[in-house]
Amino acid sequence: MSAHDFSFPALDGGEIPLADFAGRAVLLVNTASECGYTPQYADLQKLWSDYQGKGLTVLGVPSNDFGRQEPGDGAAIRAFCTERYQVDFPMTAKQQVIGGAAHPFYRWVEAEIGEAGAPRWNFHKYLIAPDGSLAGLWPSEVGPLDPEITGAVDALLGG
Repeated sequence: MSAHDFSFPALDGGEIPLADFAGRAVLLVNTASECGYTPQYADLQKLWSDYQGKGLTVLGVPSNDFGRQEPGDGAAIRAFCTERYQVDFPMTAKQQVIGGAAHPFYRWVEAEIGEAGAPRWNFHKYLIAPDGSLAGLWPSEVGPLDPEITGAVDALLGG
């Protein structure tokens, strides 16, 4: 099994099959609009702008699991992200990311690497390699432009 075996409902309708990103790296991040880490949207957008042409996709996964900090519906989430942070990277519909009802991707990560693989808060980051394997994960406090993340992305993309 790999990340490419999973699909998410898209924020604006339809599906986002992770298999569509085969051959690209993906930084998948659970997000929330009312969190102390919410300003990371700006750096996620910058990372997307700087790296999309090099083979990276940023994928936001809104979740209300931590502190009920994503209370809005899809339209409210889209409006917030677009108006406040000019987000244009792909985003899924709101998902559960912890517990038994978590999206299957998150249950797979936890099964693969243990409890340490489960997100502990909003803006937990997973780097998926072009072949669909898990290439890295970082907690909320590691920002999207941290050299640890950009270095891992560069290594995957040969840059």
